[in-house]
Amino acid sequence: MTDFTNTPKLSESTEPAISYSTCYKQPFRVLNCYAGIGGNRKLWNAPNMQVTAIEYDENIAKVYQDLYPNDTVIVADAHQYLLENYENFDFIWCSPPCPTHSITNHFLNAQGIKRYPDMALYQEIILLQTFFKGKFIIENVKSYYEPLIKPQISGRHYFWGNFKIPMLKFEKQIGRMNGKKADLGGKIQAELRTNKHKKLGFDLSKYTGIDKEKVLNNCVAPEIGLAIFQSALDIYEASNVEQVGLFAEVSQGCA
Repeated sequence: MTDFTNTPKLSESTEPAISYSTCYKQPFRVLNCYAGIGGNRKLWNAPNMQVTAIEYDENIAKVYQDLYPNDTVIVADAHQYLLENYENFDFIWCSPPCPTHSITNHFLNAQGIKRYPDMALYQEIILLQTFFKGKFIIENVKSYYEPLIKPQISGRHYFWGNFKIPMLKFEKQIGRMNGKKADLGGKIQAELRTNKHKKLGFDLSKYTGIDKEKVLNNCVAPEIGLAIFQSALDIYEASNVEQVGLFAEVSQGCA
C-alpha cells in the first residue's frame, strides 16, 4: 500500500467554495474509493475538507495526486480499505467497477462471454447501510438485471446512499446503446467522444502509462460529483450546527 502524501492539507482550488458554517471547524473527512483521476472530486472545495483517495493502479494514482496535490492518495484495494477504515470518515463516495453489471453483458453473453456479476458492489452497500454513521454514496451504471437492493436512479446511473440525491441531468451515452454500437460513423463517434472528454476539463496529454480514453470514460461528470457532495455536506453542516447549539449560545459566536 503506497501513500503518496503525508498529512492532507486544505484544497487550494480556485473553484467557488461551498457555503460552510463558520462555527464548525473540525475537518470534514472524505473517502473517495476507486478514485481514478477524480472526475467526481474535481469541483469539491470546502473549508476543512480532507480527502483520502484510494486507487489500485499506481500510474492512475500518480495522475490523481498531480491533479489534487492536497489530497492523501493511497494505492490499495479500495474494497478492502473501505472495510478496514470506513469508521474514520464523515462522507464516503464509492464508484466500484461496473463492467460485470452493465447492459453490455447481454451482448457479451450472446457471443459466449459469460461472467458473474461482481457482488463486491452489494457487499459495500450492505456494509455502509448497516454500520456507517456518516453519509455515503455508491455509484454504478444501470444493471442488466433487477437490482438486488433498490437504488436511486438518475440518468443511466444507479446511486445507493443514505440521503436523497439531487435530480441530475446526464448526457446520452455515445458509442453504445443497449449493448449495441450506435449507428454513427467511426469518425463522428470519435469526435463526439473527444468533445465529451473536453467537457470533463482534464488535460492528460503529458501523462503516460495509462489508458487515457478509459480513465476519462470512467469519470463521473464533475458537476454531478459536486451536486451530490454539496448535498452531503449541507446535511453534515446542519447536524454539527445543531450540536454546537447544545453547548453554546448562538449569540456568543465561535471562538
